[in-house]
Amino acid sequence: MKFSPNIIHKILFGIFCLSTLFSCNSQQLRSVDFTPENGFTNGIEGPAVDFAGNLYAVNFAEQGTIGKVDSNGKGEIYVRLPDASIGNGIRFDQKGDMYIADYVGHNVYQIKKGTKQPIVWAHNPKMSQPNDLAIAPNGTIYLSDPNWAESSGRIWMVNRKREIILLEENMGTTNGIEVSPDGKKLYVNESVQRTIWQYDIQADGGVSNKSKFANFDDFGMDGMRCDAEGNLYVTRYEKGTVVVLSPAGQPLNEIQLKGKKPSNITFGGTDGKTCFVTLADRGCVETFRAKNPGAFYKRIH
Repeated sequence: MKFSPNIIHKILFGIFCLSTLFSCNSQQLRSVDFTPENGFTNGIEGPAVDFAGNLYAVNFAEQGTIGKVDSNGKGEIYVRLPDASIGNGIRFDQKGDMYIADYVGHNVYQIKKGTKQPIVWAHNPKMSQPNDLAIAPNGTIYLSDPNWAESSGRIWMVNRKREIILLEENMGTTNGIEVSPDGKKLYVNESVQRTIWQYDIQADGGVSNKSKFANFDDFGMDGMRCDAEGNLYVTRYEKGTVVVLSPAGQPLNEIQLKGKKPSNITFGGTDGKTCFVTLADRGCVETFRAKNPGAFYKRIH
């Protein structure tokens, strides 16, 4: 097939316009600092935003703490966990209660809204180290449980009796975990194996129909969060980016961060479209704007 010079010119012009647009979008989608560098330890993790818009993350100033950061990026110690516990993931439920995965004590702590008293909500000594957690719309809690020494992992569920129930074992290094906005899908990534798995969530909270959602050829993964449209935001550890995947697992965008070791992400801000990313190598939080609000933000507003 032959093309006229006029058509070729239009095609080349169109390619130029698309490349220019992509370049502009890439420049816009870069993070900026939200908190000062090294305000948190290199164990910074588990960002979560409460109903009032305050940001929380673990290990502010020292290990074993939970830091609270206001809308201006100013942080303070909110609470110290008891019994030498060290938190990792943090989530809020729809009542405003906070839940923390304690990887040292094999606990899930709860801090009720309006208090600063951590209580053991669930405990299971068989876990290697509960890492991240996700809460479904019906309140079911899911936990990732990596064994880094053996590059293996498991996933667990906290049932209505506050028992931690094993869902699957003999996995790779399970790390980031998230539930789809409609509560029908569970996503779990394996950091070392660079794979994200998808499950159907059953009526009793169990999972079935495991399938591969996405995988990468390089770099690891850590925390993940869904936006209100079901797109999955995945932190790429050591690559220093956040990749956005569609509900079909297709890459939509990739945001460049200043640090190289993003450990987790959450949504907040006045409209739920501000992403907060914890950076282990910088001990701080970086932020960028998203197209859609976060799934949890949308659920409670």
